[in-house]
Amino acid sequence: MCTGTGTEAKDCSSTLRKGLETIAPLVRSVDETPEPISTEVQGTIPSWINGNFLRNGPGKFEFGDTHFNHWFDGMSMLHQFNIQNGQVTYKSRFLQSDAYKKNSERDRIMVSEFGTLALPDPCKNFFQRFLSRFEMMQPTDNANVSFVKYKGDYYVSTETNFMHKVDPGSLESLEKVDWSKFIAVNGATAHPHYDPDGTVYNMGNSYGPKGALYNIISVPPERTDAKDTLQGAKVLCSIVPQNKGHPSYYHSFAMSENYVVFIEQPIKMDLLKIITGKIRGKNLSEGIYWDPKQETVFHLIDKHTGQVSSVKYHTKAISTFHQINAFEEDGFLMLDMCCSDSGESINNYLIQNLRKSGEALDEVYSNVCSVYPRRFVLPLNVTNDTPTDQNLNTRPSSQATSVKMSKDKVFCQHEDLHGDDLHQYGGLEFPQINYSRYNTRPYRYFYGCGFIHLVGDSLLKMDLRDKSLKVWQQKGFFPSEPIFVPSPDAMEEDDGVILSVVLTPSQDKGTFLLVLDAKTYEELGRANVPVNMAYGFHGTFDASA
Repeated sequence: MCTGTGTEAKDCSSTLRKGLETIAPLVRSVDETPEPISTEVQGTIPSWINGNFLRNGPGKFEFGDTHFNHWFDGMSMLHQFNIQNGQVTYKSRFLQSDAYKKNSERDRIMVSEFGTLALPDPCKNFFQRFLSRFEMMQPTDNANVSFVKYKGDYYVSTETNFMHKVDPGSLESLEKVDWSKFIAVNGATAHPHYDPDGTVYNMGNSYGPKGALYNIISVPPERTDAKDTLQGAKVLCSIVPQNKGHPSYYHSFAMSENYVVFIEQPIKMDLLKIITGKIRGKNLSEGIYWDPKQETVFHLIDKHTGQVSSVKYHTKAISTFHQINAFEEDGFLMLDMCCSDSGESINNYLIQNLRKSGEALDEVYSNVCSVYPRRFVLPLNVTNDTPTDQNLNTRPSSQATSVKMSKDKVFCQHEDLHGDDLHQYGGLEFPQINYSRYNTRPYRYFYGCGFIHLVGDSLLKMDLRDKSLKVWQQKGFFPSEPIFVPSPDAMEEDDGVILSVVLTPSQDKGTFLLVLDAKTYEELGRANVPVNMAYGFHGTFDASA
């Protein structure tokens, strides 16, 4: 069971929940729906919502008699809910990645994924199979994490060097794009950040003879011609890991108006294990481990100059997959993140675990450390004259602390961005905000999924003014990440709607698109979609449709 220490014990799932509903149907292969189908609308979907709600996630978990091991391995399926004048149509397509094509052609897993090693081709003779063990593992182009945007074009992304440009209308794959053809990186996150002028920031690692580097990347908004993809991308700066042979794994990063914030967490990658994995018959995920003896370090990079701050901000060992927001005010940088006191949860998401039922499923959940929203307050003007051993956070009513320990080290302790009532919903993940208007700025609301299960089972809205919660939850329903869409005449931060795809594992084809009033969190309407769908990862709303 996952437990913390002292007062922190409450932030792990230390209460054994009994009788969890089976979610096995949410991690089963499903059929694509390449032609749009109509849906049955209940209630009212506001007529001002016009566009495509796009979702990405795994949709196929086996080929022939070979099976993927990990949830992150499933073949990317792209979903489109086209919303026009209160009506909704739905369609989906498998991403036509090289991985999908090769696997389909041979009806077996030919391309290794995060948690699954492709076995040597049985059609080769013994000597060829033996030699194939010594070939480098090729990165997958199974871009099943999210939809992202560069220069006005949509791409689907995972964390390797490959993305696919896609048409958000037809969901067709247009072009495979390789980051390493433009800049010296071996991959990039599926969670870039966007400046108002269209400049995109991202992060990616590079691996060379001297070990790994963390790289901050920028992609300009302008295109030189119609065929442009990542032309003009550049590495703003590179950061040397604390241990070059064991760099940190990261899924995303934070950005304020003037800074990129890289979170170097104690989820580590053993590069030797990863490089030799194929020879040893081990998959990539076996080279990733949690080291709770290491502190987590926040690195600040000036977006305009690429200068890395010499001051490093440390905190205890925490893990984070998704940030909520970051903004600067009165000489401080507020860093709001969804955090856990353990980084071992990746291994809980093996498909065999997600398909368990009864006491076995309850046991898997008891080993998951819950994720909670927290704020760190980083003082920006730390100099040689800044006093040590006293709290530098002078923000009124803030419980966070920041103490200068030495010339270039500040130790930070978080404050909770929630009340005790969040514990009954299992914490909060998949955070979203009114991004277009409030990212990098002071804000009041964020949205997310509650997790009294291994996948989201409620939709939450947090008001930072008084840390009060609004909740949408119905037994047996499992909603996706909530996407905020502002209303056209929005005056206030939460004027708009929340879009989420809700799955019902106990009911065949019990899928629906849910529309909530973001202000009241009351249901406005839903569009029933007569298909089965696997639980996905991330999405976006394309209002240009």
